[in-house]
Amino acid sequence: MASLRQRTREPELEHDFGRDPTLGYEPREVHGSLRYLEHGIPTPLVRWHQHEEYELHLIVETRGKLFVGDYIGHFEPGNLVLTGPRLPHNWISSDSPAEGVVLRDMVLQFLDTPFRRACEGIGELQAVLPLLERARHGIEFFDMSESTRGHLERIKNSHGLTRFGEFLMLLDKLASCTDYRLLSTVQMQSFDDDASLAKISGIVSFLTDHSAEQFTMADVSARASMSESQFSRYFRRATGNTFTDFVNHLRINRACQMLMETDRYINNVCYDVGFNNVANFNRRFMQIKGMTPKDFRRQAEARFGTK
Repeated sequence: MASLRQRTREPELEHDFGRDPTLGYEPREVHGSLRYLEHGIPTPLVRWHQHEEYELHLIVETRGKLFVGDYIGHFEPGNLVLTGPRLPHNWISSDSPAEGVVLRDMVLQFLDTPFRRACEGIGELQAVLPLLERARHGIEFFDMSESTRGHLERIKNSHGLTRFGEFLMLLDKLASCTDYRLLSTVQMQSFDDDASLAKISGIVSFLTDHSAEQFTMADVSARASMSESQFSRYFRRATGNTFTDFVNHLRINRACQMLMETDRYINNVCYDVGFNNVANFNRRFMQIKGMTPKDFRRQAEARFGTK
């Protein structure tokens, strides 16, 4: 039997030279720093892929399964998601009619570096930076699809400063939205001062790099020069999670990567990511992902669908 690795593949990296206007992309001379795209189905654009740009993706028609990084969920009309650079994604429709759909997706893409450089010189733009950080994990927004569609239509039909101004108003609304969820991996809360941000970033970097190893909260709090009780309160405020929950999330998300990209047996994956008990691994996986590791691997194979 072919191994899982033989039956799967890495996400396709989308390049600018492949963005043919006949597929729904704007001509290169039109889009400037923003690229608008819309398409129906079937289309070769529906595939497991990634690209350098942020992408705001609005579903207009059909229902099906959404894949963002290690997240697997359901989508329906009005599904609005912002993905960050190099975050793999795909939407697979399960109810498309035989004749297809003329307009399923409205999409807006923009690059990271030009926008961050602009933020350095224009202080007002910096309010959007936390949104861009969250987008590294994929963000699903709720109750914003109708207003977002209006912005996307106006962006599509305008150019120059008018278009960019419309884009900024849309970003402002997304940055101010509090009704959202992160889709892939764990996210830190924001901090008001650079020293606190640097400290928690160092702690999280250590946990991320060593998540497969065995350590206790006492070990990590000592590294941070804190008592356990002090560290526990600090860590919860910084990440929104208890120390144990955060480490479990890191390990489960690493397990998801291995289940998607390798043919390792599930029991081996359990120990590879730092769990020392298969029953606990299965329980935590179900708690965090809403399905068993076996079901996750099976469903993850559907991310290469072409509907």
